Amino acid sequence: MDGVLVHEGTVIPGAGDFIGRLRESGKPFLVLTNNSIYTPRDLHARLKGMGLDVPEECIWTSALATAKFLAGQRPGGTAYVIGEAGLTTALHQVGYVLTDSNPDYVVLGETRTYSFEALTKAIRLINAGARFICTNPDETGPSTEGVLPATGSVAALITKATGVEPYFVGKPNPLMMREALNALNAHSETTAMIGDRMDTDIKSGMEAGLKTFLVLTGLTGQTEVERFPYRPSRVVKSVAELVDEI
Repeated sequence: MDGVLVHEGTVIPGAGDFIGRLRESGKPFLVLTNNSIYTPRDLHARLKGMGLDVPEECIWTSALATAKFLAGQRPGGTAYVIGEAGLTTALHQVGYVLTDSNPDYVVLGETRTYSFEALTKAIRLINAGARFICTNPDETGPSTEGVLPATGSVAALITKATGVEPYFVGKPNPLMMREALNALNAHSETTAMIGDRMDTDIKSGMEAGLKTFLVLTGLTGQTEVERFPYRPSRVVKSVAELVDEI
């Protein structure tokens, strides 16, 4: 989503035509985001406010992927959660109970209000035996004022205090791609991943066996592509170049 369709609250030129053509074509698609703050309903409303009409069921977040993963690992489990409504709602929907009393998991997601008290509680629960899960490994996130510390940075703090590494569910973990494919009832050989980051989007798409398109409207610039040991299937300036190929 970010860097491909929108950038800091502004629609990227051509994104509206791209989504419109996708919907007209009848091809199944998902808009992915590693941000776990918002529910699909929230994101649908936010995108619509910018002029992009993306149905709720076409939005796939790291929070949803995390909830699906945990429901498969330990159905009806318990978790202590640091995060926002996007994550807590997703966990409730799969039957999880949120608690700070001997939880099966500590689940760390994105929030703009990380509290010292909550982090201390998470550290103590992990030391007591709770398994450590993170929605995504992003170390920083964008804002109009500059970068913000994100889930990956906070996870590093908890790991330093506990010695326990988390399991990251979101991109670049190909698990998020495979769960998205299952949600679409699609096969990797007939699916493409369009992203703006080589280290998350392109890497996870490639490892899941998808054709990959890097757009240059986000974090990875043209000169940086060659620094990576893997390449996207194609590099394009923006999704505007792909409208006629749908």
